[in-house]
Parts: sequence; C-alpha cells; structure tokens
Amino acid sequence: MICPFCRYEDSRVVDSRPIEDGTQIRRRRECPQCSQRFSTQEVALLNIIKRSGATEPFSREKVLVGVRKACQGRPVNEDDLVLLAQRVEETLRSTGQAEIEAQEVGMAILAPLRELDEVAYLRYASVYRNFASLEDFEGEIALLRAIPSSHSPAQSNKSNSPITEKNSTTTATQSNKTLMNQNN
Repeated sequence: MICPFCRYEDSRVVDSRPIEDGTQIRRRRECPQCSQRFSTQEVALLNIIKRSGATEPFSREKVLVGVRKACQGRPVNEDDLVLLAQRVEETLRSTGQAEIEAQEVGMAILAPLRELDEVAYLRYASVYRNFASLEDFEGEIALLRAIPSSHSPAQSNKSNSPITEKNSTTTATQSNKTLMNQNN
C-alpha cells in the first residue's frame, strides 16, 4: 500500500479488525519511511450483471426498495426488511462468485420474502416473473398452498385436509341457498 503522506511504496499493518457485519476489514497501517499512520478498508466486491450486460456493485438498499414496495400495507416492520436484505447478500456471497446475474438476486429474494409474508411474496413474484394472466396467479397460489412455508402463520391455523376445505365450501354454499330460500 502506498503511503498517502510521503508516497513510499510500502507500509506495514499495525492492526486489523472486521467491520460492517464482517464484510469489510479495517486496517491500521504505518509507513516505514515517514512513520505516519493511516487507515484503509478492504471490501470484497460483489457485482451484479444486469440484463443489459452492464455491471454494478450489489446494493442492499436496492433490495430494500423492491421489497418495501411488495410489503406496502402489510404487517412487516423495517427491521425484518433489513434482515431480509442481509440474508439475500449473505446468500449471494456464499456462492463464492464475484459477479452474479441480476436474475439470481431476484431468486435469492423470493424464499426469505415468502417466509416473511406470503402476500408480499406473491406481489413480488408477480412483477419479478412477469405474471400476465389470472392463471399465473392461480398457479402460484396453488404452489403456495401445496408447499406451505415453515413460518406461515396462516398455514398453522388451517387444516391441510382437502376434505375439510371441501366441507367448508359445501357448508357455505348450503348456507347461501338457505338464505336465498328464506328471502323468497
């Protein structure tokens, strides 16, 4: 590392410590020529390859903006969103790749978002996967019902038995017919 004071081409590390959740390292250095001390920060870069082919650094803030839109009006707090963005970054970094396709970022968002809020997940998936018809939504909802999320509070209150669902639908239909007969 070049000394910023005397431009000597070497320096020695006096102290190192991780910062920013361990994604960066702060190093305190000393120049052997002029004895001045200075600090540096090392960051492992994670670049996103956009559809256009351009690359840009990964941004947790961009993840938060997209997920906030999907969670608008939902009972999700800001801390949960920040943790989701951190999980997404950790998932992407764990691949060991320095450059990742933008599509993989979207895929990395889907699983933790579903655990957080299934309605927000459906909103995000509809935009991300370009749902074009009601059938696209119905197919995704069928998948949500077929494979329950481990953290879904709605699933824990419902019976997974198709007979129960059919019986409740039949009962509701019978109740509607009874009401119609009483009104006539």
